[in-house]
Amino acid sequence: MPTRWLDPDQSPTTFERIADFLRKCSNLERVGRNGLSMQQNQTMGVRGLAAQLVLGGLALALVILTLARLHADLATAAFACLIVLLLLSLMGSFVATVLLSLLAVAGLDYFFAPPVFHVAVDNPHHLFVLAAFFLTALVAARLIGHVRREREIARAAEADFKRRYIALQESDQQWRAVFEHNPVMYFMVDAEGLVLNVNTFGATQLGYTVQDLVGQSVLRVFLPGEHDLVRKCLAVCLESLGQSHTWEIQKIRPDGSLLWVRENAKAMRRSDGRLVVLIACEDITERKATEGALQRSEVLLAQAQELSRTGSFGWNIATGEIYWSRETFRIFAYDPATPPSTKLVVERTHPEDRADVRAVIVRATREHSDFEHEYRLLLPDGKVKHVHALARAAINGAGHLEFVGAVTDITVAKEAEQKLRRSEAYLAEAQRLSHTSSWAWDVRRRDFIYRSAEFFRLFGFDPDENVPAQAIQDRIPPEDLELQTEVIRRAVKQKDGEIEFDFRIALPDGSVKRVHSLTHPVLDSDGEVCELIGTHMDVTEQYVAREKLEQTLVALRESEQRFRDYAETASDWLWETGPDHRVTQLSEHTRNSGVLAASVLGRMRWELATDAEAEKWREHRATLDAHLPFRDLVYRTQSSVGAPIYVRTSGKPFFDATGKFLGYRGVSTDLTAVIRADQAEQALRKAQAELAHVTRVTTLGELTASIAHEINQPLAAVIANAEACLGWLGRSPPNLAAARRSVEWIVDDANRASEVIRRVRALASKTDTEKALLDINALVREAMALVQRELAKNEVSLRMELAPRLPSIYGDRVQLQQVIINLVMNGIEAMQSVKERPRRLAIRSGQDDLGRVYLRVADTGTGICEADAERIFTPFFTTKSSGLGMGLAICRSIVEAHAGRLSVVRNEEGGATFQFVLPLHQEDAA
Repeated sequence: MPTRWLDPDQSPTTFERIADFLRKCSNLERVGRNGLSMQQNQTMGVRGLAAQLVLGGLALALVILTLARLHADLATAAFACLIVLLLLSLMGSFVATVLLSLLAVAGLDYFFAPPVFHVAVDNPHHLFVLAAFFLTALVAARLIGHVRREREIARAAEADFKRRYIALQESDQQWRAVFEHNPVMYFMVDAEGLVLNVNTFGATQLGYTVQDLVGQSVLRVFLPGEHDLVRKCLAVCLESLGQSHTWEIQKIRPDGSLLWVRENAKAMRRSDGRLVVLIACEDITERKATEGALQRSEVLLAQAQELSRTGSFGWNIATGEIYWSRETFRIFAYDPATPPSTKLVVERTHPEDRADVRAVIVRATREHSDFEHEYRLLLPDGKVKHVHALARAAINGAGHLEFVGAVTDITVAKEAEQKLRRSEAYLAEAQRLSHTSSWAWDVRRRDFIYRSAEFFRLFGFDPDENVPAQAIQDRIPPEDLELQTEVIRRAVKQKDGEIEFDFRIALPDGSVKRVHSLTHPVLDSDGEVCELIGTHMDVTEQYVAREKLEQTLVALRESEQRFRDYAETASDWLWETGPDHRVTQLSEHTRNSGVLAASVLGRMRWELATDAEAEKWREHRATLDAHLPFRDLVYRTQSSVGAPIYVRTSGKPFFDATGKFLGYRGVSTDLTAVIRADQAEQALRKAQAELAHVTRVTTLGELTASIAHEINQPLAAVIANAEACLGWLGRSPPNLAAARRSVEWIVDDANRASEVIRRVRALASKTDTEKALLDINALVREAMALVQRELAKNEVSLRMELAPRLPSIYGDRVQLQQVIINLVMNGIEAMQSVKERPRRLAIRSGQDDLGRVYLRVADTGTGICEADAERIFTPFFTTKSSGLGMGLAICRSIVEAHAGRLSVVRNEEGGATFQFVLPLHQEDAA
């Protein structure tokens, strides 16, 4: 440590303290002695004066009376009294001499100055004698008193000298005792730094004897690095005689050990004129060690506060004085030079917490109680800190209330706590979503230490419910509980590693959960298993999924085998081409279609085609060059024997991992049989259309009377209206308005006849199928117009129950009218033999549960037997003697061609009901 000079005015030397002590002791002794002498003199003076007066008065009286008896004269008597007074003045005081002189003058005047025995003096000579006597007595007494005082002063001086000498000897002995035995090291050195004297304690303390140091340089007891400083200190003392100087420095012992001393030095001049420096050294090694320890403790405390983010503070309520440590300033983000105050604390507190902080401070100061609270700080940069303050209330030595406490920055802990809470929430949510619970089991107590919320839900309990371990175990089947017990026993014995096992949970509702558990042992300080921690995962869905997966894998293998069988037995061909579009692979069973794989490999598809559709192949090659998939390309080729083969092919490009084009893969189908069947079907449809046309013409022949009636009615109306028109025109003047009405009626009737002819022509014409949006109710009304005559002729009553606002259907008007007319004519013919009940024909339209449009034609005829219910739609089957059996067959084919269905049911009251249903048009259905 560096040497420190101390203020000499504040640190008196030890020598000064000793000298002051001795001086005070001597003064006290002198004051005490003088005080005692004064008291004694005062008491003895009063008593001695009285004694002197009595003794002197008696002596004077004796002398005067003796001389008076002898008849001596005044002079003789005066001389005798003067001698007595002189003798008395040698013994008494001046006051007594004066009083006795007055007494003697009175005696002499009374006894010796005439007139005798009178106080008065008649003779001036006698008066002069008395005056001379009095003055002589006074002067002599004064002189004798002065001599006596001088003698007393000399005696007192001699006594005082003796006392001082004795006191000086005693003081010297005391000083030497202090010098030798005082636990302070004393040195006396000269101007050159040689040791003139040293006390025994000082020499011993430094590990020397007095003889070792006396006559040696004082630098011997100092470190070499301190010699210049010592010389400087001695020079300063010599320059300022009589002034004390203090410094702290280290000294070294012969064994090399060091000690710190506090030296008090003063230079003075001896009686012989030599300059000496008196030095008193106080050992402060322990104090320095304590200071060092205190400084280290302060440094460690500051570092500890900085590391723990904890600052300390003190608050004196009476004086308002507040102390903050450096860490407290850092926590509150204030400059350490700023005087701390409660105002600074409140200003730095977050606005939302200020009221609480004020309330805590007020309550603590009012109740003189400890306080502890947490609050937030809002820093100037907008950041928020969380702090925890704790203080203890105490009464100091002055009787004032003080608070001593600590404030801790718990921002990191708060953030960690928030993160932990979020983590716990995330963990709980993750456990809930993943159906995974955690737990801890005390092996010794055989009870749970911890169970997560998902643990309770897994076993079917409320997480807020206090569920004992036995209730948990009761929901585990006995065989699984035995397995679990064995696992715990094995984990305790194994002491390391993880153990996995599965068990079941039987819930009260009868359901069973599958659980996968993972267990890990925890060892105590003795190396024994004290806890088991683990997880339970609900794998019920995985278990079910695994079972389904296993079933799916079995089904997949079966499906693969079926696909392989299908591929090997199907007529479709699997093929593959390379980047140049040449065939690289082809199924072997193409030979069933007359195509040999060996003849196809290495060739391009368009090289195999025999059709001459150049545009089709140009578009196909453009698709291939663009590496796009294609579908349903149909082309013609030849078999190995030269027969034509129709092929439909589809393919898609395939690439490697880098996106490089490798070719096409696809499937081809032999359409030869399909195309030929389609051609045959077209021929059949053509024949069916011819047959349907013949049937319609035949039906029109049967409806000739009805058609003629339908045409005759508007024609007869036309003739009548024409005659009426002529009549109106033939009048004078002509009635043009009536004639105009007749002409309008003629036009309407002509249109009616034209419409009948159009319908007949449509039924009779041989046209291609033309489908359009149709109203089923309109079709019924148009068809019924053609059969009105037949209904009347056969006495059949017609009831039409047509549902309004039916959606449109998509079909061919002529073909559907043919179906309606055919069903109505069959119903009329079925009722020709009925005589006992009315002949009724009912036509109903509507929508079924599937939204399809239906039309029902019900009659009250003879009905259809159960055996003939399905056969009546077979071609050439008929129950009529004159029929061909093609009508209902053609009707069914027409309805089915419209994606509908034609059926018949027997009525309970007799007769039959034919119904056909047709799907809605797509837009109406939407």
